Amino acid sequence: MYVPSIYQAEDRAWLRRIVEQYPLATLVTNGPRVPYATHLPMIFSPDSPSGDAGPEGVTLLGHMNRANAHWDSLTDGADAQLIFTGPHGYVTPAVYETTPAAPTWNFVSVHLQGTLRPITGFEETLEVVQRTVKAYEKDFGDGWEMDGSLEYFRGIGPAVGAFRFEVESADGMFKLSQEQGPDIRKRVTDRFASDGTWRGRELAALMREFDTTREPSVPTGGTAHAHN
Repeated sequence: MYVPSIYQAEDRAWLRRIVEQYPLATLVTNGPRVPYATHLPMIFSPDSPSGDAGPEGVTLLGHMNRANAHWDSLTDGADAQLIFTGPHGYVTPAVYETTPAAPTWNFVSVHLQGTLRPITGFEETLEVVQRTVKAYEKDFGDGWEMDGSLEYFRGIGPAVGAFRFEVESADGMFKLSQEQGPDIRKRVTDRFASDGTWRGRELAALMREFDTTREPSVPTGGTAHAHN
Protein backbone atom coordinates (compact mmCIF):
# COMPACT_ATOMS: atom_id res chain seq x y z
CA MET A 1 0.00 0.00 0.00
CA TYR A 2 1.33 3.41 -0.97
CA VAL A 3 1.23 5.73 2.04
CA PRO A 4 2.38 9.36 1.60
CA SER A 5 4.37 10.49 4.60
CA ILE A 6 1.73 13.03 5.62
CA TYR A 7 -0.78 10.18 6.13
CA GLN A 8 1.46 7.93 8.20
CA ALA A 9 0.99 7.37 11.93
CA GLU A 10 4.13 8.30 13.84
CA ASP A 11 2.92 6.16 16.73
CA ARG A 12 2.82 2.55 15.43
CA ALA A 13 0.38 1.64 18.21
CA TRP A 14 -2.33 3.26 16.07
CA LEU A 15 -2.03 0.38 13.58
CA ARG A 16 -2.60 -2.21 16.26
CA ARG A 17 -5.50 -0.20 17.61
CA ILE A 18 -7.30 -0.26 14.25
CA VAL A 19 -6.83 -4.04 14.05
CA GLU A 20 -8.37 -4.40 17.50
CA GLN A 21 -11.28 -2.00 17.00
CA TYR A 22 -12.17 -2.99 13.41
CA PRO A 23 -11.33 -6.73 13.39
CA LEU A 24 -13.27 -7.78 10.28
CA ALA A 25 -10.42 -8.24 7.82
CA THR A 26 -9.95 -9.26 4.21
CA LEU A 27 -7.52 -12.16 3.86
CA VAL A 28 -5.73 -12.01 0.50
CA THR A 29 -3.58 -14.79 -0.97
CA ASN A 30 -2.54 -15.77 -4.49
CA GLY A 31 -5.11 -17.55 -6.63
CA PRO A 32 -5.00 -19.34 -9.99
CA ARG A 33 -6.27 -16.33 -11.98
CA VAL A 34 -6.89 -13.51 -9.51
CA PRO A 35 -6.10 -13.27 -5.79
CA TYR A 36 -8.39 -15.00 -3.32
CA ALA A 37 -10.05 -12.53 -0.92
CA THR A 38 -12.19 -13.60 2.03
CA HIS A 39 -13.77 -11.39 4.69
CA LEU A 40 -13.35 -12.83 8.17
CA PRO A 41 -12.92 -11.80 11.81
CA MET A 42 -9.46 -11.89 13.38
CA ILE A 43 -8.28 -11.94 17.00
CA PHE A 44 -4.88 -11.71 18.66
CA SER A 45 -3.34 -15.00 19.72
CA PRO A 46 -2.95 -15.24 23.51
CA ASP A 47 0.80 -15.78 23.06
CA SER A 48 1.24 -12.53 21.11
CA PRO A 49 3.22 -9.76 22.78
CA SER A 50 1.06 -7.05 24.27
CA GLY A 51 1.79 -3.41 24.84
CA ASP A 52 1.77 -0.18 22.87
CA ALA A 53 3.98 -1.28 19.98
CA GLY A 54 2.83 -1.86 16.42
CA PRO A 55 1.44 -5.16 15.11
CA GLU A 56 4.76 -6.47 13.79
CA GLY A 57 5.70 -9.72 15.48
CA VAL A 58 2.23 -10.62 16.72
CA THR A 59 0.19 -13.65 15.72
CA LEU A 60 -3.47 -13.37 14.75
CA LEU A 61 -6.05 -16.15 14.67
CA GLY A 62 -8.85 -16.52 12.12
CA HIS A 63 -11.26 -19.06 10.70
CA MET A 64 -13.39 -19.60 7.60
CA ASN A 65 -15.76 -22.10 6.04
CA ARG A 66 -13.92 -25.13 4.67
CA ALA A 67 -16.35 -25.13 1.73
CA ASN A 68 -14.68 -21.91 0.59
CA ALA A 69 -12.25 -22.65 -2.26
CA HIS A 70 -9.90 -20.18 -0.60
CA TRP A 71 -9.39 -22.65 2.27
CA ASP A 72 -8.27 -25.44 -0.05
CA SER A 73 -5.60 -23.13 -1.50
CA LEU A 74 -3.97 -22.31 1.83
CA THR A 75 -0.60 -23.93 2.46
CA ASP A 76 1.65 -23.82 5.49
CA GLY A 77 4.13 -20.96 5.22
CA ALA A 78 2.27 -19.18 2.42
CA ASP A 79 2.67 -15.43 2.03
CA ALA A 80 -0.57 -13.60 2.81
CA GLN A 81 -2.02 -10.19 3.54
CA LEU A 82 -4.73 -9.00 5.89
CA ILE A 83 -6.53 -5.72 5.19
CA PHE A 84 -8.41 -3.89 7.97
CA THR A 85 -10.64 -0.91 7.23
CA GLY A 86 -11.53 1.74 9.79
CA PRO A 87 -14.12 4.54 9.53
CA HIS A 88 -14.32 6.51 6.30
CA GLY A 89 -16.38 9.18 4.60
CA TYR A 90 -16.72 11.59 1.69
CA VAL A 91 -15.38 15.13 2.10
CA THR A 92 -17.33 17.70 0.08
CA PRO A 93 -15.40 20.75 -1.21
CA ALA A 94 -18.18 22.94 0.23
CA VAL A 95 -16.68 22.48 3.68
CA TYR A 96 -13.42 24.14 2.56
CA GLU A 97 -15.21 27.44 1.88
CA THR A 98 -12.65 28.32 -0.77
CA THR A 99 -11.96 27.78 -4.47
CA PRO A 100 -10.50 26.11 -6.34
CA ALA A 101 -11.11 22.90 -4.41
CA ALA A 102 -11.63 19.21 -5.05
CA PRO A 103 -13.54 16.50 -3.18
CA THR A 104 -11.77 13.64 -1.46
CA TRP A 105 -12.40 10.69 0.84
CA ASN A 106 -11.08 10.39 4.38
CA PHE A 107 -10.34 6.85 5.53
CA VAL A 108 -8.21 4.59 7.66
CA SER A 109 -6.74 1.32 6.44
CA VAL A 110 -4.13 -1.08 7.86
CA HIS A 111 -2.41 -3.75 5.76
CA LEU A 112 -0.55 -6.61 7.45
CA GLN A 113 1.86 -8.83 5.53
CA GLY A 114 2.92 -12.16 6.95
CA THR A 115 2.99 -15.93 6.93
CA LEU A 116 -0.09 -18.13 7.12
CA ARG A 117 -0.21 -21.38 9.10
CA PRO A 118 -3.35 -23.54 8.65
CA ILE A 119 -4.45 -25.36 11.81
CA THR A 120 -5.15 -29.03 11.17
CA GLY A 121 -6.30 -30.34 14.56
CA PHE A 122 -10.01 -30.29 15.42
CA GLU A 123 -9.58 -29.33 19.09
CA GLU A 124 -7.24 -26.45 18.26
CA THR A 125 -9.64 -25.28 15.57
CA LEU A 126 -12.50 -25.38 18.05
CA GLU A 127 -10.39 -23.41 20.51
CA VAL A 128 -9.88 -20.66 17.91
CA VAL A 129 -13.65 -20.41 17.42
CA GLN A 130 -14.26 -20.29 21.17
CA ARG A 131 -11.57 -17.65 21.71
CA THR A 132 -13.10 -15.58 18.92
CA VAL A 133 -16.54 -15.71 20.53
CA LYS A 134 -15.14 -14.74 23.94
CA ALA A 135 -13.13 -11.85 22.50
CA TYR A 136 -16.06 -10.37 20.58
CA GLU A 137 -18.59 -10.84 23.36
CA LYS A 138 -16.19 -8.97 25.65
CA ASP A 139 -15.51 -6.11 23.23
CA PHE A 140 -18.74 -5.83 21.24
CA GLY A 141 -21.43 -8.12 22.70
CA ASP A 142 -23.49 -8.51 25.85
CA GLY A 143 -21.33 -11.06 27.66
CA TRP A 144 -23.15 -14.06 26.20
CA GLU A 145 -21.90 -17.37 27.64
CA MET A 146 -21.34 -20.20 25.17
CA ASP A 147 -21.46 -23.06 27.68
CA GLY A 148 -24.95 -24.13 26.63
CA SER A 149 -23.92 -24.19 22.97
CA LEU A 150 -20.65 -26.14 23.17
CA GLU A 151 -22.14 -29.28 21.64
CA TYR A 152 -23.50 -27.17 18.78
CA PHE A 153 -20.01 -25.73 18.29
CA ARG A 154 -18.55 -29.23 18.21
CA GLY A 155 -21.16 -30.21 15.63
CA ILE A 156 -20.23 -27.44 13.21
CA GLY A 157 -16.51 -27.65 13.98
CA PRO A 158 -15.60 -30.04 11.12
CA ALA A 159 -16.85 -27.42 8.63
CA VAL A 160 -14.52 -24.76 10.03
CA GLY A 161 -10.94 -24.12 8.95
CA ALA A 162 -8.76 -22.13 11.35
CA PHE A 163 -5.35 -20.60 10.82
CA ARG A 164 -2.57 -18.57 12.41
CA PHE A 165 -1.25 -15.42 10.75
CA GLU A 166 2.26 -14.37 11.77
CA VAL A 167 2.67 -10.63 11.14
CA GLU A 168 5.99 -9.65 9.59
CA SER A 169 5.33 -6.08 8.42
CA ALA A 170 2.54 -3.52 8.48
CA ASP A 171 1.42 -0.35 6.71
CA GLY A 172 -1.17 2.13 7.90
CA MET A 173 -2.97 4.83 5.91
CA PHE A 174 -4.55 7.51 8.11
CA LYS A 175 -5.95 9.95 5.57
CA LEU A 176 -7.68 12.41 7.88
CA SER A 177 -7.35 15.85 6.23
CA GLN A 178 -3.77 16.38 7.43
CA GLU A 179 -3.08 18.35 4.24
CA GLN A 180 -5.43 21.07 5.46
CA GLY A 181 -4.96 23.78 8.05
CA PRO A 182 -6.50 23.55 11.54
CA ASP A 183 -9.63 25.57 10.70
CA ILE A 184 -10.54 23.41 7.72
CA ARG A 185 -9.77 20.19 9.58
CA LYS A 186 -12.12 21.29 12.32
CA ARG A 187 -14.90 22.02 9.81
CA VAL A 188 -14.40 18.60 8.19
CA THR A 189 -14.48 16.92 11.59
CA ASP A 190 -17.59 18.81 12.69
CA ARG A 191 -19.31 17.92 9.41
CA PHE A 192 -18.75 14.21 10.02
CA ALA A 193 -19.83 14.51 13.66
CA SER A 194 -23.16 16.05 12.66
CA ASP A 195 -24.01 13.96 9.58
CA GLY A 196 -26.35 11.69 11.53
CA THR A 197 -24.53 8.42 10.87
CA TRP A 198 -22.57 6.20 13.25
CA ARG A 199 -19.79 6.03 10.67
CA GLY A 200 -19.51 9.80 10.58
CA ARG A 201 -19.43 10.04 14.36
CA GLU A 202 -16.71 7.38 14.59
CA LEU A 203 -14.64 9.10 11.93
CA ALA A 204 -15.00 12.47 13.65
CA ALA A 205 -13.96 11.03 17.00
CA LEU A 206 -10.94 9.35 15.46
CA MET A 207 -9.95 12.54 13.63
CA ARG A 208 -10.09 14.55 16.84
CA GLU A 209 -7.96 12.06 18.77
CA PHE A 210 -5.50 11.47 15.96
CA ASP A 211 -5.08 15.23 15.51
CA THR A 212 -3.82 15.55 19.08
CA THR A 213 -0.98 13.08 18.43
CA ARG A 214 0.60 14.72 15.42
CA GLU A 215 2.78 17.73 14.72
CA PRO A 216 1.02 20.69 13.05
CA SER A 217 1.18 20.45 9.26
CA VAL A 218 1.74 23.21 6.77
CA PRO A 219 -1.65 24.03 5.20
CA THR A 220 -1.88 23.72 1.43
CA GLY A 221 -5.15 25.48 0.84
CA GLY A 222 -8.43 23.88 -0.18
CA THR A 223 -7.19 21.26 -2.61
CA ALA A 224 -7.11 17.55 -1.89
CA HIS A 225 -4.02 15.35 -2.13
CA ALA A 226 -3.95 12.25 -4.29
CA HIS A 227 -3.95 9.24 -2.01
CA ASN A 228 -3.55 6.09 -4.04
